[in-house]
Amino acid sequence: MMTVAASSAAGVADPRLLGRDVRRIAFDAETLRARVRELGAEITAAYPDGDLHVLGLLKGSFVFLADLVREIRRPLYVDFVVAASYGDAMVSSGHVRLVYAPEASLEGKHILLVEDIVDSGRTLQELKSLLSARRPRSLEICALLHKRIAAQPAVPVRFVGFDAPNEFLVGYGLDHAENFRHLPYVASLKQSEAVTDR
Repeated sequence: MMTVAASSAAGVADPRLLGRDVRRIAFDAETLRARVRELGAEITAAYPDGDLHVLGLLKGSFVFLADLVREIRRPLYVDFVVAASYGDAMVSSGHVRLVYAPEASLEGKHILLVEDIVDSGRTLQELKSLLSARRPRSLEICALLHKRIAAQPAVPVRFVGFDAPNEFLVGYGLDHAENFRHLPYVASLKQSEAVTDR
């Protein structure tokens, strides 16, 4: 895995920012492309045989997933998972239900769950439990970013793109109030912009 990339100068001038301010660019587009290629190679080597189903956790993973699957050099299936958290809307409780899950059988297949960013990992732990009930051959997690803020990680993440700073990150699929997903890089919002939790 890779550590936090060097930041660019503050005050990023980009018309895609919709007039909003970012603190810095944490991971630029070139750095992301290079690491996604490496992850694709790692995943290809990890699954020499069997059916591989790559499940993207929506919405945040969709940009990362699209790039990642094109770097995996073996047959695979792509589908998505939509989960809703119970409890306080401001902070994830970790108790989730599947709003949408693959209709195809997962039994006996390799499942790779793709996430944009891991904070506490509680939601992923619950999702892994729900998907394990469908008796896959294996079930692993791939995350673009991992904050590693939990004292005891709730769930192991086998494939990690970058160790991420404990900042509010947007871009490359990550959002704030549904903005910024389209940015080709990952940026850190200034504190005044990040007024709510994910």
